[in-house]
Amino acid sequence: MKMKTLGKVALAVAVASLLSSNAFAKEKVYKWKLAMTWPKQLTPLASPPQKLAKIVKEMSNGRLIIQVHGKNKHKAPLGILDMVKLGQYQMGHSGSYYWKGKDINTLFFTSMPFGMTKAEQTSWFYYGGGMELMQKAYKKHKVYSYPGGNTGVQMGGWFKKEIKSVDDLKGLKMRIPGFAGEIMAKLGVSVTNIPAGELYTALERGTIDALEWVGPGMDIKMGFHKIAPYYYTGWHEPASEMQYLVNIKAFKKLPKDLQAILVTAMKYTAYDMYNENFDASANAWVKMKKEYPNIKVKEFPLPVLKEMKKANDELIAKLESKGGLTKEIIESQRNYMKKAREWTKISEYLYLKNMIALEK
Repeated sequence: MKMKTLGKVALAVAVASLLSSNAFAKEKVYKWKLAMTWPKQLTPLASPPQKLAKIVKEMSNGRLIIQVHGKNKHKAPLGILDMVKLGQYQMGHSGSYYWKGKDINTLFFTSMPFGMTKAEQTSWFYYGGGMELMQKAYKKHKVYSYPGGNTGVQMGGWFKKEIKSVDDLKGLKMRIPGFAGEIMAKLGVSVTNIPAGELYTALERGTIDALEWVGPGMDIKMGFHKIAPYYYTGWHEPASEMQYLVNIKAFKKLPKDLQAILVTAMKYTAYDMYNENFDASANAWVKMKKEYPNIKVKEFPLPVLKEMKKANDELIAKLESKGGLTKEIIESQRNYMKKAREWTKISEYLYLKNMIALEK
């Protein structure tokens, strides 16, 4: 009897030990680092990664910990892609168009001048083949890319003088990045891409005559409205989507449930950034109008917009002539926008048009 009892005890201990071992294995903690292009305080651009880290930790019960580093920590705001590719960071958060000099195919996944609205572009990503094309473009860089938060329509910029014709653009010194910068350069603008921390001083001292940033929610913090009173409406970034970059090798090492948690958290925080930015801009614009009544909201004259569009089309045609994936992405965006825009016109556009008419 004693031997049987001892046997049962030994078996129970062995089973308990095995279960404990399995439980320990299941509770392995994965520690990741994420590098942002932005400083931590530059919200809402910097909001998604910081919210992501909190949500992932809670949803995984502490099994996936993501430490977020702003540009002040890693000192390489435009080196995010390389750092994630090389595995120095498992994740990154930035804008895809920053890598156009390295790979032109990444350009199209942030926002394109005269392109899709936020609703149109998000639908293209998730239901029109955009995600598949984005993964195809980033595969050679050994990273996955996911939408990381949208600003919606960005304003056309702050100008010290009114733009009445294309001639007013010639010789103008302006900070404007990405494809829009190439368009402006084609129209005679002297384009530069000064770091964010130096923009106010550059505008104040006349190093630049104009600049674009984002919209009231973020612009108000920079103080540009105190120097340049002409605030132009947007054309160049109608739906600026930030991107999460994820090292493929590191992602595949995660258990399936943690992969699902991470992807879900990325999608939620991307969605949330648009709402945060919209709210911030609505509130900031009320404050700006009240405290700085000298601000003049302007639209670029139609002849100027036509010249911008002409320059844009010429540059796009040149890119499309390269063929391959570049041509595939351009055609996909063009075809989806043509289809989606018909619905946008008879839904949101006509609704807003009629509601504005009723307010008069």
